[in-house]
Amino acid sequence: MKEKTIIIVGGVQAAAMAAASLRQQGFTGELHLFSDERHLPYERPPLSKSMLLEDSPQLQQVLPANWWQENNVHLHSGVTIKTLGRDTRELVLTNGESWHWDQLFIATGAAARPLPLLDALGERCFTLRHAGDAARLREVLQPERSVVIVGAGTIGLELAASATQRSAAQRSAAQRRCKVTVIELAATVMGRNAPPPVQRYLLQRHQQAGVRILLNNAIEHVVDGEKVELTLQSGETLQADVVIYGIGISANEQLAREANLDTANGIVIDEACRTCDPAIFAGGDVAITRLDNGALHRCESWENANNQAQIAAAAMLGLPLPLLPWFWSDQYSDNLQFIGDMRGDD
Repeated sequence: MKEKTIIIVGGVQAAAMAAASLRQQGFTGELHLFSDERHLPYERPPLSKSMLLEDSPQLQQVLPANWWQENNVHLHSGVTIKTLGRDTRELVLTNGESWHWDQLFIATGAAARPLPLLDALGERCFTLRHAGDAARLREVLQPERSVVIVGAGTIGLELAASATQRSAAQRSAAQRRCKVTVIELAATVMGRNAPPPVQRYLLQRHQQAGVRILLNNAIEHVVDGEKVELTLQSGETLQADVVIYGIGISANEQLAREANLDTANGIVIDEACRTCDPAIFAGGDVAITRLDNGALHRCESWENANNQAQIAAAAMLGLPLPLLPWFWSDQYSDNLQFIGDMRGDD
């Protein structure tokens, strides 16, 4: 009997780890990975850390370059998918090629949640999702620049730390480091991820490093000039050379939506990473889990991408593998590790 063919859609962490997990767990059938990126799948966490801080940073590949051929995984880079072919079980590329599949794993990741008020600034406004974003930020995070970051979640605070450290390392004796200001709508930093004692510690840690953090605040008006002028709800006006925002994600769910899979700013999956189609699975930032109580929950982290890749691979092969959510963040010299989910009164 012919072995089944599994296709992985996407080039992010969860996609690469799904390929690795399938092979590790004994799948010997035909395995393909399709990605619109030309790079081999690379680690995302260093984008806000070492890619901004090191003198000659290199992308860190999720798997060694020779792994793909040695494990007989067909890697299709720099291609665009037209349709998943849910009804026909034929994935179709924009170049007209079609590829049969028996099971599908979708790991297309996410884009930065848009902020139209700042997006109107064009190239003067930055987000961080891809290697190219980090390369652009390296060029502008220079000593004496005024940097405004919107959002005090994990990405926003990591960027604040990296901007402060990068400018401090590069400046001469006569130069000042970046002036970094973080604007956060909520009453605390990292409200979705950290318990109150950690929130208070991080607030103090950033303030001690010279970062100004404005809580319970938001941008109301933007004027683009020699510097970007930002007027806040509080009435204060800030002048910025560099504007960055990280206010959440927008899942890359278009292919799934067009295939009539259940979506809700993410492909809806169960705790085995299975979608409403029993032959299609999803994981990583593009996925959102429907819990036993019906609530939808997303965990945006490196470790969650790894966990869901392993869970999906096991489920495809009939081997359930529940894991506890865990993630980490580097800010200055601190490494923060979180286990479980922050919900309710935690």
